[in-house]
Amino acid sequence: MKTVMGLFFTFLWSSAAIATKFGLYSTTPMVLATTRFLIAGILLFLYVYLINRKYPWPKSQDWRPLIILGLLNTTFYLGATFWALNYVSAGLFNLFVTTNPFMVAILSYLWLKRKVSLKEWIGMLVAAIGLLIATWPSISSSKVSGSGLLILGLGMVSMSIGSVYYKKSNLSLPNIVINTWQLFIGGVVLIPISYILEKDSYFITLDYYLLGSLIWLVFIISIATMLLWFYLLKQDAVRANNWLFMTPIFGYVLAAIFLNEAITMNDFIATILVVTGLLLSGNLAIRPKKSP
Repeated sequence: MKTVMGLFFTFLWSSAAIATKFGLYSTTPMVLATTRFLIAGILLFLYVYLINRKYPWPKSQDWRPLIILGLLNTTFYLGATFWALNYVSAGLFNLFVTTNPFMVAILSYLWLKRKVSLKEWIGMLVAAIGLLIATWPSISSSKVSGSGLLILGLGMVSMSIGSVYYKKSNLSLPNIVINTWQLFIGGVVLIPISYILEKDSYFITLDYYLLGSLIWLVFIISIATMLLWFYLLKQDAVRANNWLFMTPIFGYVLAAIFLNEAITMNDFIATILVVTGLLLSGNLAIRPKKSP
């Protein structure tokens, strides 16, 4: 069951890039990100506190971790990665995603005293090699700016810290309440940042591209997929982040279907190595049927 949920999470998470591509036809990256988070946060707030009314209001000791999670997981991570797409290729972006499980494993070892087994290290290394093979052609043929690398790297570090901090904080609030405040706080903080970064390049076109993108990003990604992500993190932060190795692979398939992008031999080889890495690390489990 955990394997199915992990694969379902990676499928949904990878679809965010496709929805974002369509949204960028109609507006700039930071405006799209800020709008997505604010709409999702407001809708969740209305459901949690005005429609359902059974969920608790955060206590005084909850506000500090909620603010930190909002900054780490929404403002810094997603804001940085959206902005970095102005400077780096999609291939390099996918490669950087593979650094997250390594950073989470190290942080979990140092912060949570969670032992990382040798098979997990080997599995992560094999999966990372697979994604390097898949993304290398786009990396080698593109010009990469130092500022883009720095912004993207900071975003990935922020997500890693946020994943481990969520496990460490051990909030007693329901996941839907945590996600509500994380999205709302992160979106509010992004408003002045978006203005500063895109005041000269801002544009918005109210069309079907923007509407479809926001519907998918708000309801499927920011709400449904993030709730699933919190569930996986509560089980094991390291294994949850290892599922990110599969995200670019699903992304290739979805891009081929919706954006008509070709799937190369490198992508096939990478898929085999990524799945092998997940098997070695224990994320994908193949168990023989028990004989009666």
